[in-house]
Amino acid sequence: MARPPSTTADALTGWRSMTQRPWWPWLKRSAVALFLTLVAWLILRHARLVDWHAVLHALRNLPVSVLAMAGALALASHLTYGTFDWVGRQCSRHRLGLFATLGIAMTSYPFILNLGSLIGGVGVRYRLYSRRGVDPGTIGQVVAISIVTNWLGYLVLMAVLPWLWQPPPVAGWSVTSGQWRTGGMLLGCLPLAYVWLCALRAGRAFTWRGHSLPWPRWPVALWQVAASACNWMFMGAALWTVLQGQVAYPAALATVMLGAVAGLVLRVPAGLGVLEAVGVALLTAPPLDSAEVLAALLAYRALYYFAPLLPATLALGAAELHWRQRAA
Repeated sequence: MARPPSTTADALTGWRSMTQRPWWPWLKRSAVALFLTLVAWLILRHARLVDWHAVLHALRNLPVSVLAMAGALALASHLTYGTFDWVGRQCSRHRLGLFATLGIAMTSYPFILNLGSLIGGVGVRYRLYSRRGVDPGTIGQVVAISIVTNWLGYLVLMAVLPWLWQPPPVAGWSVTSGQWRTGGMLLGCLPLAYVWLCALRAGRAFTWRGHSLPWPRWPVALWQVAASACNWMFMGAALWTVLQGQVAYPAALATVMLGAVAGLVLRVPAGLGVLEAVGVALLTAPPLDSAEVLAALLAYRALYYFAPLLPATLALGAAELHWRQRAA
């Protein structure tokens, strides 16, 4: 009997067999390296056009009180993000206490920001949770719920933002207010659908291909949306503070949110250079010039990304030392 024409399953099988070839990992690594090299070249090319003397002058002129307030807002954001794991604790029913769970999330968050979700969100979290006796399946549930929580508030704010702020034309590209608001409303439907599904399932776990993911009840889902939205608003407020209120708050919030997505798409560690490029494009307008905007963005990065990494590293090191002493 003649062999039937190739099907989608055949195509999938062919793709899987190709990924098993000896040259596939080399090709994949080369493609990633080429892409990152291109991104780095674009960032460096843009950096050559920056008046760094003016940027440093603007950084020196930032008042200490402004930096302190922005640091306090950054800390509030990190604390809020830490509570995301409380939802995972409630859904997965692991037995760690509230403060231990908060500490793990806050320790891993700076690693997520600076080194990516694979190292911070999975690696550090897995290490800290597993050392305390939490099984891998439960850790995966906590991580998944934290990721969902983070983007629920983002989508809600993206539905509200188009009614408060209109992006300026960038590199000849612009969007009408109608398009901008329609896109925002479509994104806002996703959190509503999530809360509705949580109410429909009434706490029953969702199972797919043998993997079970617990679903919170609808009051917890509403708390997820509120906590996540507060986290993003704290981030926007920290940037708005170092900009010293010279732009509208929605513009600062939009810069943080759009910069986060751009960094995620480009897969640049910590979104290094991406947030700055987005911010300069969106916020450079009288009374701020590009040097002042870039100085504020660098101050924001130092306070929100880099400063928390030191205590997080010390906390992780202290925990490792404690476990090694107990095992000795």
